[in-house]
Amino acid sequence: MIHVSILIFAISAILGLTILIKWLTKKTASKKVIYSHGITAAIALIILIVYAVQHPNDFPKASIILFIIAALGGSYMFTNDLNGKYNPIVVAIVHAILAVAGFITLIGFVFL
Repeated sequence: MIHVSILIFAISAILGLTILIKWLTKKTASKKVIYSHGITAAIALIILIVYAVQHPNDFPKASIILFIIAALGGSYMFTNDLNGKYNPIVVAIVHAILAVAGFITLIGFVFL
């Protein structure tokens, strides 16, 4: 189950990188890519939380915390996008750093 979460987070990361590159080059990211990124990240986080509930004595606490904080930032940006408001690049970069840190922490938990 946790391996499935890693795979889905990896897919979400690729989609997120696509969005970030578009923003950094002052282009508009596709709504399909934006929605797919959010949905895949949410599914992966839910799977990870289910894993934590099933393994209360041994789960990646730091990863879950980092992913939840990243999800809050992603939700903020998504809401701004829906309302036609500007999203500061700094928020996107912090969101990405938190998500990458969560992913690396998760990989370390599983494979080290």
